[in-house]
Amino acid sequence: MIVMKFGGTSVQDATCMDQALDIVLDKIDFQPVVISSAMAKMTDSLIALGDLAKEGNREAAASAIKEMVERHKTAANQFLTGANLESCLEQLTSLGEELRSSVKGLCILKQCNLKALDSILSFGELLSTTILAYRIKERGYESTWLDSRKLVKTDSNYGSANVNFNQTNKAIKDAITPKKNHVYVAQGFIGSTADDQEEKNITTTLGRGGSDYSASIFGAAIDAEEIQIWTDVNGIMTTDPRIASSAKTIQKITYEEAAELAFFGAKVVHPATIQPAVGKNIPVTVLNTKDSKGAYTTISSEKSKMGLKAIAGKKNITLININSSRMFNAYGFLSKIFSIFEKYKTSVDLISTSEVSVSLTIDNTTNLDKIVEELEKIGTVKTEYDKSILCMVGQDLWRDPQLIARAFRQLTQIPIRMISLGSSDTNLSFVLPGEKLNQAIKEIHSEFFN
Repeated sequence: MIVMKFGGTSVQDATCMDQALDIVLDKIDFQPVVISSAMAKMTDSLIALGDLAKEGNREAAASAIKEMVERHKTAANQFLTGANLESCLEQLTSLGEELRSSVKGLCILKQCNLKALDSILSFGELLSTTILAYRIKERGYESTWLDSRKLVKTDSNYGSANVNFNQTNKAIKDAITPKKNHVYVAQGFIGSTADDQEEKNITTTLGRGGSDYSASIFGAAIDAEEIQIWTDVNGIMTTDPRIASSAKTIQKITYEEAAELAFFGAKVVHPATIQPAVGKNIPVTVLNTKDSKGAYTTISSEKSKMGLKAIAGKKNITLININSSRMFNAYGFLSKIFSIFEKYKTSVDLISTSEVSVSLTIDNTTNLDKIVEELEKIGTVKTEYDKSILCMVGQDLWRDPQLIARAFRQLTQIPIRMISLGSSDTNLSFVLPGEKLNQAIKEIHSEFFN
């Protein structure tokens, strides 16, 4: 079996849905499991619906829900007929009524916490996959619509829930059995609280980009031969083509390289997507729905040749410098620093140390004032804003001294604030002024890929 995930732009209307299903049905002999996102822009519309609930704006909320449901009914009417159309429209109406009832109550209370928002957001995927399942039947194949809320079991960390893999794997294995000329259709992004939670079966979401993660969860659970991520670009590129028009598709890349790229700014693959696939050594392929025969990227454990694969960039970085003479020949100093970041649930991107100072970067500044206040108890703290990270990713970069020299030659006109090499065999990173990032990416990309 294979798992095929389609993003929002791949299912944004009837035409795109049929294009996606052309790809699925071409692989029918592989007994595909389809994981779908909501229609393009639908998640944003549902977030806005949550805001209307907070305002208590029942009239605007009702109008927004009607528009959302009509968008899906329009798609259904364009390519369904007879009993398929009738049943699909009935289910779409039912989902709309369920959403309307929920939001009406929230409007009365003028509230929409993360728990309530997760419930609202789930309707995007529930609506889109309903249409897909019926369209497969319309085209002469069997389909089974699965409710991911009954299969993907999580904790109650609403908005970005953590998966209970023991319960999830069992539920997915029980629900999916290979069948000839048959397609399973399930939702990405959503799940529900597991049996060990205080409140069971409450809708949760896996966070933005969670549909990719869902595909990997399903793929690992059924020991899929391959996990395919169908999006609107030709795989993973050597850099963002909007910055460097000469960007090329990378044919093969390792799990580690893909994870580094995703973490440092590449938008194609969600970082968490990689994890379930890594455990089962399942290849993840990134393809373009609009160019199904075009270039694509395969992510696997297979080591590729040494050298630079791609360049990623991350903006809105904050650099924190901690200086203290008490660090000299002292142990436990770093643990004190990191315990502060752990306390405020703030992850560190890069770190560089000397005998008496530590420099590190973060992109989440929600609790920055509190973090700095506590850091000042152990040293002098200086904070620098509007920085960026340029990340060069590839196998064994440190083994090629010429590569590092060539990179520095391209950055002679750009002030480098911090360098990180050695913590990972696949990552050479520079901290730069935020406004210089695109220029630096162009220069480095031109040197190595043109």
